[in-house]
Amino acid sequence: MEVLIKKIEALIGYNFKESHYLTRALTHSSYSNENKKEKLKNNERLEFLGDSVLGLIISEFIFSHYLQLEEGQLTKVRAKIVCEASLGEAARQIKLGEYMLFGRGEEMTGGRERASILSDAFEALIAAIFLDGGMECARTFVLKQLKPTIDDAVQGKLFVDYKTRLQEVIQVQKGNRIKYDIVREEGPDHAKIFFTEVKLNDSVIGIGSGRSKKESEQEAAKQGLLRLATDEK
Repeated sequence: MEVLIKKIEALIGYNFKESHYLTRALTHSSYSNENKKEKLKNNERLEFLGDSVLGLIISEFIFSHYLQLEEGQLTKVRAKIVCEASLGEAARQIKLGEYMLFGRGEEMTGGRERASILSDAFEALIAAIFLDGGMECARTFVLKQLKPTIDDAVQGKLFVDYKTRLQEVIQVQKGNRIKYDIVREEGPDHAKIFFTEVKLNDSVIGIGSGRSKKESEQEAAKQGLLRLATDEK
């Protein structure tokens, strides 16, 4: 377990002094319910705290850095940043779902890719960092993970979570698997373009490009949805 914790810490860029906070943040209620003998607490209370910590960090940041925004605009921007879709995508970028503990039923129904579960776990992780290292550590983590989302929200860009939509579509049939692969990168470091393939089982159903891995994966998922819709006709 210690090796796994170190791997997760490397992915999120934070080293825990008390690793039990991290374990709890990654424990879904389905796991604790099915494995009562382990006496592991689930992440629901941490999610509650993390929601408030996240809200304060984002509110303070956009209030201080975007002086041109009025109160109503600030509220709308914050809502876009902390919505389920954007937090779920942020969780995917650090592969949070891969390391969560699930009960058998939730595992079989695609819990590792469900945006609602991932966004809750992301908030729980924020709380875990806050409790372990304090507000500054939590702020550093949140702004590092969500700065691109903040920029998009301030510019009025509408985030559509094509990856979650694609996951929901393919889950209709049991056994389907989705995988994203960065197939190449082009351009200098300051203007790099990423190209991503999305595979349904072993077949490529979409190819996307973008200025970030996140953007290219979303575009690939969008193309995959279009391909599946065309095949159904």
